[in-house]
Amino acid sequence: MALDSGLYEKLDRDYAGFAGHTLIAMHHFTENWPTWERHPKGDEIVCLISGSAEFVVRTTEGEQRVVLDSPGSFVVVPRNTWHTAHIADAATCLFFTPGEGTENTDV
Repeated sequence: MALDSGLYEKLDRDYAGFAGHTLIAMHHFTENWPTWERHPKGDEIVCLISGSAEFVVRTTEGEQRVVLDSPGSFVVVPRNTWHTAHIADAATCLFFTPGEGTENTDV
């Protein structure tokens, strides 16, 4: 299952643009993310609950890949940094996301 592409639009509508809020959510994935995203208001923390995922983070030095392959492994995606995830089989992740102003673009 892919991340709901309308999630942030719904949060913007229901929570005043998500200003001052941090989204805490768990998602289960069975395929690569269809988009890149970035969060301009703060760092995002992603913690692996089960399975494995490879996060691709675009930095000024190029793309960096962070493999999460054991429960409890995590990545901190710096504020305003484009990122996506590749899923080999399945993965469940816990997200701490500063949602205000989140942007998405096609992979």
